[in-house]
Amino acid sequence: MSNAENAPESVEGTLIVSKGARFAIVAARFNSFIVERLVEGAVDALRRHGADPSKITIVRVPGAWEIPFACARLANSKKLDAVIALGAVIRGSTPHFEHVSSEVSKGVAQVAMQSGTPVTFGVLTTDTIEQAIERAGTKAGNKGSDAALAAIELVSLGHALEEAGF
Repeated sequence: MSNAENAPESVEGTLIVSKGARFAIVAARFNSFIVERLVEGAVDALRRHGADPSKITIVRVPGAWEIPFACARLANSKKLDAVIALGAVIRGSTPHFEHVSSEVSKGVAQVAMQSGTPVTFGVLTTDTIEQAIERAGTKAGNKGSDAALAAIELVSLGHALEEAGF
């Protein structure tokens, strides 16, 4: 037997949007000067990889705290292939940062696990405004774009797993 015959099966997604795939972006309005850059990055990434702009829905929520609710509603509708969560939580002088960043992270993860719909996380949790700006399209890239690319790959992975019998 050759090594190829003994090799484990490998399944992974691609960065090509499936025809007709529908995406939702849940974007917080709080810290909008940062979040809008994330939204632009996400939409650009989706379009560059083949998403039909008419199949992208942007849902605005007041702040990061409200992101999990909207993600849950959208993911559980079963009308979307993936949901992309975008927001910016910037540390202040009170413990509010820890509470919000922790709960939005847990909430989005819970939605992804319970709904069976890919939900990707592009919520910045930074110590400073400068760090947020860096992650919204300058030195550190655009985390909105990164979250959109992860969504594309997860949708593709879901199709590949179905084809592999999982």
